[in-house]
This record gives sequence, structure tokens and C-alpha cells, in this order.
Amino acid sequence: MYGSYTGRSRTRRRVAGLRTTGTAAALGAALLLAGCSGDGGGGDKKSAPTVEQQPKDKDPYWVNPDGNAARQVAAYTEDGDDEKAALIRKIAQQPVGEWVTPDNPETQVRGITEAAAAADRDALLVLYNVPHRDCGQFSKGGAADGNAYRTWLDGVAKGIGDRGATVVLEPDALLHLVDGCTPQEFHEERYDLLKGAIERLKQQPATKVYLDAGNAGWQSPDALYQPLQRAGIAEADGFSLNVSNFQTTAVSTEFGKKLSEKIGNKPFVIDTSRNGNGPYTGGDPAESWCNPPGRALGEAPTTQTGDELVDAYLWIKRPGESDGDCKGGPKAGAWWPEYALGLAGATK
Repeated sequence: MYGSYTGRSRTRRRVAGLRTTGTAAALGAALLLAGCSGDGGGGDKKSAPTVEQQPKDKDPYWVNPDGNAARQVAAYTEDGDDEKAALIRKIAQQPVGEWVTPDNPETQVRGITEAAAAADRDALLVLYNVPHRDCGQFSKGGAADGNAYRTWLDGVAKGIGDRGATVVLEPDALLHLVDGCTPQEFHEERYDLLKGAIERLKQQPATKVYLDAGNAGWQSPDALYQPLQRAGIAEADGFSLNVSNFQTTAVSTEFGKKLSEKIGNKPFVIDTSRNGNGPYTGGDPAESWCNPPGRALGEAPTTQTGDELVDAYLWIKRPGESDGDCKGGPKAGAWWPEYALGLAGATK
């Protein structure tokens, strides 16, 4: 995305072309999962290592034992490359967002949330399927129309059921209404879809919803608060910041507090997955968001942020997955082990 746009600090995404082969949870001695985290390239599924959950009081979110990073650890271990395995384990041992794909949402989400519940954890879900998504660029796509989106969303909600889940709702969707990327003719429908999505998801008794509000390098609180209100932020649990972006946690927190003040002191979550070294300032500014070199993992996911307005630091973007076919990367959403190694290696 934004190959033709300039001056915007983008939040690149992952689900374009992402393939889900299905998920299933077995309650008992074993947890069997089959590919709910992507299209592979991350190692041998058969030899996926056991990944322990983080302490629940620190981070209540589920660590997927069969994610791309976990499979990459298994592949490096099998090859005897313990150094690379140790680096990728920095990613594999943390909970990351599960991006729900267009097909069979109820089945997908039921598998994820059942697996999380079996581990006594909550699922972290990312919904990214709004019509006219990403303005036709790297992660273009989305539901065919509003009715298709509502049907898909209803499947997601049914898949969650009464299990614990936190949902990050439609990264970029609101911001593209503000910056003019999404054509005016689709604005009214999108506001309606976002508001309806919050209302539908909040019917699930143990579901939290954070409506995405972009990042600190893209638009201002003054430009955002009224669109957030129109999109139903009052009924949401809060908003999300920095999804797939690189703004520092300090900058994101300051930005979030200014925005929160304008919308009833709503709390927020921050994506810290790749912000350890802050934004990239080299190369073409129009593509500073896309697979920038020299970035690092940020703060580990936790709900213990020390700030009453910051509900959690989350890894919403899955570290090691490409932003798009730029700077030598594969398609958006594909696992890229070399980039993952760079992130982990640069992390202090």
C-alpha cells in the first residue's frame, strides 16, 4: 500500500494472501493445531516445538505453539542451528495477534478461542476484512460488500462464543476515511460497518473490542476524535495504536492520552511488536513503513503497563511477516525468516 501516496506513516498489514489451513483444539493431554497462523515457510509443522504460555498475571494472551515463528525454531533446531533458533525463539515465546482470514470465520475463530481456553488464556484476534480494504494496494481486498462483511463478522462472533477474546478491529479502516484514501462514496457504509461490528462483538460476554486509531505519525487527535465517535468508540473497550508500525511506546502513549481525553478517557492498547528502534528515517519516506531495515522487537506483550490508560502492550503485527513485496520482501503476510532474524538480533 501507499506506493502512490506520500507523507503518511503507514501501518502495514499481513493478511493479503494469507492462507489458513484450519484450526482445532483438543482438550486433554495434547493441544493439536493445524496452521491457524499463516501460510507456512516457517519450518516443519510436524516438529513444531512446545511453547510455554507466559505467566497469566503478566500476559493473559495465548501463545500459539504452531505459529510461523515456532515452526521456524523447530526447523533451525532440526538443522542444528542453535544460534538462529535462539533468536527466533524471542518471537515464538510471545503471544501475537491471530488475523482472521475471509474463509470460514466461525470455524477459524472457534479453533483459536478453544485452543486459548484450553491453555487458560484469552485469544488475541485481529479483524481486517472491511470492504475496499487498503485502498487497492499491498493488502487490498476485504469483503465483497457490506452484507458480506456483516455475515463474516457474525461468524467471528459465533466462533468466539463465551470464551475470552480481545479483538483489534479493522486496522487502518477509520484512518483511511480521515486521510481521504477511501473514496467518499464508501464512507457512510464504513462508519456503519465499524459501529455495527462493535455492537455485534460486544454481545459476546467475554469479548473486549479495541477500534483501531492509527499511529502517532499519521493524523492528529484533533482529526480523529469525531470519526472515532461516529464509528461507535463509546461502545468499545478502547482503541488500538501503532498496529504494524514503528512509533516508540513513549510517543504512542503520549499520543494516545491526548486522543483519549477527547473521547471520554477511553483506554488503549499499543502494538510494540517492532518498535524497539523507533521509525525508519532512511530511504523513500513514502515507503518507510514497508519492511524497514534495522528495526527491533519492542516491549514484550503485557497487561502490566504501569499506566491506567494503557490496557496492554501487544504484538498485534506478527514479527517476521512481510509488509509487502518491497525491499526484497515476499508478499504481504508471508513469513520472512531473514527479517525475523534481523528484528530479534537487533533487540537489546
